[in-house]
Amino acid sequence: MSRTVLVTGATRGIGREVTKQLCEQGFTVFATGRCPQLLAELKNETGCLGDVCNLSDSSAAVSLYETARNALGKIDVLINNAGANLGKEPITDVTTDRLDASYAINFRAPYLLCREALKEMGERKSGHILNVVSTIARTSAPNYSTYCSLKYALHGFTQCLIKEAQQVNVKVTGVYPGGTDTDFRSEDRPDYLKPESAAQMIVQCIAAPSDVVVHELVYRPMIETNF
Repeated sequence: MSRTVLVTGATRGIGREVTKQLCEQGFTVFATGRCPQLLAELKNETGCLGDVCNLSDSSAAVSLYETARNALGKIDVLINNAGANLGKEPITDVTTDRLDASYAINFRAPYLLCREALKEMGERKSGHILNVVSTIARTSAPNYSTYCSLKYALHGFTQCLIKEAQQVNVKVTGVYPGGTDTDFRSEDRPDYLKPESAAQMIVQCIAAPSDVVVHELVYRPMIETNF
C-alpha cells in the first residue's frame, strides 16, 4: 500500500512540485490550496486527491485534516507548506488586521494541523510531520518583521513538537529552504533555487530510511549569505 500525504499550499511553487514528485513516486497525495482552478489543474495533471481550503479560517484548518483522512484512510505524512508574506513594510505601518491575517496562515494553521496529526499518528505510533519554515527564521531583515517573527514562532513550535512527537514514535522535520524562484516573490530570481530542486530535498527527506529522522533540513542557493 502506498504511503499517504497531506500537502498544504500545494497549488503553487514548492508545494506544487512536492505534490508532482510524490505522485510520480507512487505516494497517494491529498493536496490543498486556495485557488479552485489551480487545484483542478494539479489534480488533472497528477491524479492527486484534494480540496480547496482557506487556512486563515481556524475551523477550516481543523476540518481539512479530517477531510483528508477520510479520503486517504489515514495520513502517513503531513507537509505544512502553506505560507504568505502579506507585505514588506516597516513595523510602524503594520496594521492589526495584517498582523492577524499573517498569524492565521503562517502559524495558527500549521499548529492546528500538527495538533490533529499528532493525535492520529501518535495513536498508531507512526507518521512524519514536516513544517516548511524558511531560512528567514535564522536571520532578520528590515520590513519583514511580521513574516520573520511568525516563521521564528513556527521554528520554536517545531522544536517543541519534535520532543513531544518523539515520545510516540512520530518523526518531525523543520524544513528551512532558502530563496526560491517562485511567484511567492514579485521579481524573477533565476539565481535562487528552482522550485523543483527545493521540492526534491523535501521528497528525499520523506524517503529517508525508517531508522532515520531528520530534525532540521536547511538548504540554500549558493548565492545566499544569510547564515
